[in-house]
Amino acid sequence: MFYGAAVWDPWLIVTQIVCLQCLYYITLGIFLSMLVGTRLSRMSLVYFFDYATVTTSTVTGWCVVVSFLLTSLAGSVYLFYLVERSKKCLDFSATLYIIHLFICIIYGGWPASITWWVVHGTGFAAMTYLGVCLCMKRERQDIPTPHRSSKNFPLLKSWGVSLVINSACLCLSDEENLMMTTSTLSLMKTTSLNCGV
Repeated sequence: MFYGAAVWDPWLIVTQIVCLQCLYYITLGIFLSMLVGTRLSRMSLVYFFDYATVTTSTVTGWCVVVSFLLTSLAGSVYLFYLVERSKKCLDFSATLYIIHLFICIIYGGWPASITWWVVHGTGFAAMTYLGVCLCMKRERQDIPTPHRSSKNFPLLKSWGVSLVINSACLCLSDEENLMMTTSTLSLMKTTSLNCGV
């Protein structure tokens, strides 16, 4: 993505939100299948959206907690690739968890478990913080530019020499400046003759 002036593109934002939400639930499903699915005979959406399953009183509940936390870590990597901007990570993480909260309310009612709030608050904080760290690491990298030597551009080379000499003239007295200007003109004439101008 180009990091120039911010352009309002609602379709891009909606697409990023939908992709992030889908990747979050796919990853959560994979972790729940690996950690909870091995303990149960049948998986259901209860483990995704019902707050009663997020508990620390059973081993299965701990597996659900770990699944949600691992999914938030994977979500930070998704932020790195989908959002790419550190200043947008908080917005996209909050949107993801607010949509998840609404789905949980529709599915199983208002989350009355403290454990549910602690797990999702920790997941939200971890996803945001790690996403920001990853994106800032990319934003701090140098921008690669092709390196060209000045020998391919002799006219620019002569201009560069005269610019350096002229900028040095700013620090000199009037008499020295007059002598430097004369030598600059003679230098420019010789280099332009050498360049074929």
